[in-house]
Amino acid sequence: MYLHLGGDTVVPVKEIIGIFDLEITTAATDTRDFLRSHAAAGILENNAGEMPKSFILTRSGKSSRIYTSPISVTTLYKRNLIGKVQENV
Repeated sequence: MYLHLGGDTVVPVKEIIGIFDLEITTAATDTRDFLRSHAAAGILENNAGEMPKSFILTRSGKSSRIYTSPISVTTLYKRNLIGKVQENV
């Protein structure tokens, strides 16, 4: 199953490590530094055409990637739940 993160971006659910609220998590200096260093390394992909609300950490094999999304954590979580229910039908 895939999760739509906004724009033209979809990621396999099995690759998602975590979905984080950008406003809450960036209050911590460590998180801001983490995102800044990954952006500098080219591992952060900004998918938010508008102000991002969340960021999604993924891992495929040995490589990781971070996506920003204009979609809230709650909405992404609900989309994932709906997808799981539809898979079981």
